[in-house]
Amino acid sequence: MPSIKQNLSTSPLPDFRNLGVMLRVVLGVNLLAFLAALVQSEGASDWLRRFVGMAAWVQPLLLFNLLLAVLFGDLLRRLRPPLGQLAIVLLAAGSAALLLDFWRFMAYESGGWSRMLRVVLLGGLVAASVLFYFALRASAFPSAVAEARLQALTARIRPHFLFNSLNAVLSLIRADPRRAETALEELADLFRTLMRDHRELLPLADEIALCRQYLDLEKLRLGERLRIDWEIADMPADLKVPPLMLQPLLENAVYYGIEPSGETGTIRIRFARRGDTLHIDLTNPFCGGVERLSGHGMALENIRERLALYYDIEASLKAGEIKGADGGREYRVHIELPCQSRRS
Repeated sequence: MPSIKQNLSTSPLPDFRNLGVMLRVVLGVNLLAFLAALVQSEGASDWLRRFVGMAAWVQPLLLFNLLLAVLFGDLLRRLRPPLGQLAIVLLAAGSAALLLDFWRFMAYESGGWSRMLRVVLLGGLVAASVLFYFALRASAFPSAVAEARLQALTARIRPHFLFNSLNAVLSLIRADPRRAETALEELADLFRTLMRDHRELLPLADEIALCRQYLDLEKLRLGERLRIDWEIADMPADLKVPPLMLQPLLENAVYYGIEPSGETGTIRIRFARRGDTLHIDLTNPFCGGVERLSGHGMALENIRERLALYYDIEASLKAGEIKGADGGREYRVHIELPCQSRRS
């Protein structure tokens, strides 16, 4: 069943299906080829010739090994890290030998067993160098540090949420005590949800339910001025997202978009799955200047950092002022998350 992978694991053996890991491997291997060509060259023209020659070797070998690492990623990560690392080194060395044999068959290469041995050693050494980098990265940024950072970022959201929610209830106590009592009961339910462990991804349905509860509280305060337009279609039941991802954005939409205008406004939330990516759009009326943008920015930076902890570079968040369909000013936040088969 489809789900979204949490990326808090900092195992010495990386998940090669992560886009950030792939990018680091490609850049790292090509950097080694660049340095090797630079050391061996006798000038700029000679360096370029050597680098192009190395690229003819490196690129197909790199892509082939990455493909195998992706296909057998689950099996590799089930092994103990040293065994998994050894398997990757042997895979790189073996594929280098096969590629040399192929080029020799095509008459593009020549040489005996000494040439073969050198190619095998270089292939294994490059793979070992890349794995050493990931092992150093894992030791420098252990999972405990990542989890502590994530908890600290989430904790920043809670007091702000409490303050604004209590304000919504207080505004009703004198005017409508019965509605205020109902709002306090809903607020208690919300805080039971907020006190959960937020290191784990949660079903999208839970995040939407939390947002609906929060918006119900705000509707008690703002009445018909606040309108909500949800568009949720074809979302898998077990699709998972980081907790408290949407609620702070909705809070911003209410306090910086709806409330200052003094008029009726609509917050639109759209979910769409396109291939292996989940797209989320949140749009609200925009009024005000730099101070409104800075108010949006604090929550956005918090969410960006949490997305990076969960997904590395596989997720993105973009935000800014746009022109609405009616010609008015709107503020839109667009989030993209990877939506892939469950990973171990």
